[in-house]
Amino acid sequence: MICPNCQRDIAGYSNFCYFCGARQAQAQVAAAPAVQKRLVRSATDSRLAGVCGGLGEYFDVDPTLIRLVWALLTIFSGLVFGVVAYLLCWIVMPVGPLPLPAAAQLQTQPQTQAPPADAGVAPAHYRGMQRRGTAPRSHFISRV
Repeated sequence: MICPNCQRDIAGYSNFCYFCGARQAQAQVAAAPAVQKRLVRSATDSRLAGVCGGLGEYFDVDPTLIRLVWALLTIFSGLVFGVVAYLLCWIVMPVGPLPLPAAAQLQTQPQTQAPPADAGVAPAHYRGMQRRGTAPRSHFISRV
């Protein structure tokens, strides 16, 4: 890449010229291939089977609005159409994958950390002090 200000050769990924300090135009980075959306049942936002949550994710709409429209459609169509359509979507739509952080947590075992080296050691201002005027715990238990 050549700096348009000083006409010197610089690295193609540079934001500024090494020689004159001029800001460089951003190179056109090849766009990542567009991720194709799939109509799937939601694995995270589901009330019954995740159908409305999946429709909401697919159309980028709040799933609550989808649920509300579906409920109104079901009530005003005589209950049969909405219930049959929901059951059909439940059978036809596959379950979507879990989000990456949740899937990673399910696959890895929890790591236990060793306690710090000074665990169980009283702070310096408590060392050498004795508890005064306290009785063993067994004296405080009432015997009824």
